[in-house]
Amino acid sequence: MSLMIAGRRHCRGPRISPRTPINWLTIATFSWRPLAVLGLAQFLMVLDTSVMNVSISQLVDDFDTDVTAIQSVITLYTLVMAAFMITGGKLGDLWGRRRAFVVGMAVYGVGTSLTAVAPTLWALVLGWSVIEGLGAVLVLPSLAALVGANYTGKARATAYGVIGGVAGAGIAVGPLLGGWVTTYLTWRLVFAGEAVLVVVILLLTSWIRDVPARRTRLDGVGAALSAAGMALVVLGVLQSSTWGWLRPRDTPVEIFGFAPTLFVVAGGAALLACFLAWIRHREAAGRQPLVEPVLLAAPPLRAGLSMLFVQNLVLLGVFFAIPLYVQVVLGLDAFETGLRLLPASVGMVVAAAAGSVLGRLAGPRRIVQLAVATVVAAVLWLVSTVRPSLDEVSFSLAMALFGIGMGLLASQLGYVVQGSVREQERSEVGGLQYTAQNLGSSLGTALVGAVLIAALSGTFTDRITADPRISDAVEQQATVRISAGITFVSTSDLRAALDRTAVPPAEVDAIVDGYAEAQLRSLRAALLAAAVFAAAGFLATRRLPRGTPSPVE
Repeated sequence: MSLMIAGRRHCRGPRISPRTPINWLTIATFSWRPLAVLGLAQFLMVLDTSVMNVSISQLVDDFDTDVTAIQSVITLYTLVMAAFMITGGKLGDLWGRRRAFVVGMAVYGVGTSLTAVAPTLWALVLGWSVIEGLGAVLVLPSLAALVGANYTGKARATAYGVIGGVAGAGIAVGPLLGGWVTTYLTWRLVFAGEAVLVVVILLLTSWIRDVPARRTRLDGVGAALSAAGMALVVLGVLQSSTWGWLRPRDTPVEIFGFAPTLFVVAGGAALLACFLAWIRHREAAGRQPLVEPVLLAAPPLRAGLSMLFVQNLVLLGVFFAIPLYVQVVLGLDAFETGLRLLPASVGMVVAAAAGSVLGRLAGPRRIVQLAVATVVAAVLWLVSTVRPSLDEVSFSLAMALFGIGMGLLASQLGYVVQGSVREQERSEVGGLQYTAQNLGSSLGTALVGAVLIAALSGTFTDRITADPRISDAVEQQATVRISAGITFVSTSDLRAALDRTAVPPAEVDAIVDGYAEAQLRSLRAALLAAAVFAAAGFLATRRLPRGTPSPVE
């Protein structure tokens, strides 16, 4: 009942005087209709990423590829969103936010339909990574702005808390639904179902109050610089596991005898620096930049965006590493993997719902600091659970704690970011918000994946070199193979491959034992890296507001 009253007070609409008979059904419908549609869209945006993560092994089998290729597909999806999200937000200003939302949902529907029937890996890349990603760059900034436009005051804080909870619900349902469908039917049905949900959302968009288009112009040069800069940074990090950081491995070119990785990353960083210089130049010339420099200079907004980046980097990094442990190392199927991820998902939903209330008592800064500490502790706990056999209780509690920390972050950060700007800037800031999220997601998968492969390669080499059961000839051959590139496969697949060679059975056993140990150590290293990234988030929390965020002037 309290939520209905809050909605009646703070949602924009006809003023109700004390003498007007109160129609509680009308008030409840008026308050919750926009949030129902926008929440369903948010659920859809989150659902398929979590489905992909839990279906990694099945995707590898269906497309006859390896984990690294699927990692690239996942990274490309979030990279497309990160690269074009600011532009998507600007298009929302040009077209009107509801129109941009509708166009984006239609594009997304085409992408998810193609994904459902993708016959090859490249078709999956086109449907999921590219077309769905481009649809999302129109949907998500408009979604964030439309939530702010349809609710005000305490109702707005509640609405953003609900949206955070819905995102958590998507993460909760995704592993279970995707795992069950993948295990007993096919992962393709999830994307076919998403296409149906897109139609439902499009039919209900009239429930959302629109924000008219405003006169502005698209900064094409700024859009190109920002997209290319972020793409190169993520590409360099993603390819580091194949190319190597310094010493070249499987590289297309060598630059001064070094791998191109750092040069690609540096080129991306240079383009992003040019982007910042360009938008300042356009503002000084009295022309509309892609992003207002004053927004990027505002400490509360910058802190909120930084924390969104860290949150998604850690979340996607952990949700990439854990399914590998559960599926590839322990040999569980997709549905069993979803069950193991459920405690984190439930924790996210509960904490996101409770976070909006806690934020009024303690303020966003304290809640976010508590959340970061919780996430760091949870990831360190997860590191201790990565063993040859699964300790169900310890693992479940660690995942639940991780979900609680992530849910608390979700409950505060969208509210802080959107509350730090004026009404006319919400679409633009929505683009920045989801750019930070998806850049974090891209780098989370890429960085954690790179750490995992580097640790796997180094540890496996050390184990082979130190094992007296392995002859010098086999050791030399194995070292050459590892230095050329290694992927994360199950020990049974490795044993089957070795059995087809002339390697003696005793040495096969030794190699498989060394690889099994290297798998566990590489997973621990990847999770430790995620904990370090989470701890770095403390630096950004100092600039978060203590109380209700106020717009940047």
